[in-house]
Amino acid sequence: MRTWTNKKYIFPVINGTILGILALTCLAPLVHIFAIAFSDNNEVVKGAVTLWPKSFTLSSFTFVLERQEFWQAFGVTLKRIAIGLPLNMLLTIITAYPLSKESLTFRPRTFYVWFMFFTMLFAGGLIPTYMLVRQLNMLDSIWALVLPGALQVYNVILLLNFFRQLPKEISEAAYMDGAGHWQTLWKIYVPTSMAALATLILFTVVGHWNAWFDGMIYMNMPEKYPLQTFLRTVITMPDFKYLKADDWKNLQSISDRTTRSAQIIIASVPILLVYPFLQKYFVKGIVLGSVKG
Repeated sequence: MRTWTNKKYIFPVINGTILGILALTCLAPLVHIFAIAFSDNNEVVKGAVTLWPKSFTLSSFTFVLERQEFWQAFGVTLKRIAIGLPLNMLLTIITAYPLSKESLTFRPRTFYVWFMFFTMLFAGGLIPTYMLVRQLNMLDSIWALVLPGALQVYNVILLLNFFRQLPKEISEAAYMDGAGHWQTLWKIYVPTSMAALATLILFTVVGHWNAWFDGMIYMNMPEKYPLQTFLRTVITMPDFKYLKADDWKNLQSISDRTTRSAQIIIASVPILLVYPFLQKYFVKGIVLGSVKG
């Protein structure tokens, strides 16, 4: 018979309670941001908005979405992902594959692994990186946002460790059937590593979507800003000389807090829509081995 005094059931109850409280604590700020975004500025100024909107209005969203600059920045970010994601994944896959081999098969493996790991600890620095991008004439171009971070060493390490857990018998059987390394990689390793690849795809998309600093230092023209750089500029350095008559009317019901909250929500929606489809691969893709059939 189950009893609450049984130590077997005390820990799950306490653990579930603590985790539930922590989950609510993490969720509360997000709910508060939603409430502010949909509330009238006067209610926000009075501090009347907590977890539920007061004087419901869409003025902040209208103010943000009707700006042409917002959609220009949105398009730059989509272009960045469209170019950066395939490039990142291609370089990660073709780099992780040889590094996943044993030293007897690929003798320089240890050197290259430590060389790449060294770059995670000691980077070249912001100024040398900027000078290199400028000398390559990539300033104010989409390549300045894509090429400097085209190969993420952290992703390579994750994927090569996943490759190393694949049964050796599969690749040996492929070699005996006449397959080369290129065929083995794309016809065996990649199809059997979709869980890990889906996880890295999500990491890469989120990284490109949330990046703002590189756009700020590599782009001199505001129309070339990616979305996050544009939103940061609007929040920290609003330029009122470009406001239209309708915008001045909207400013009566909005403020920097309401527009900031609206921008956070708008910028988060695409990732929130993608995340549920790839979330199930996280644990399977990073933690578990891939011993398949």
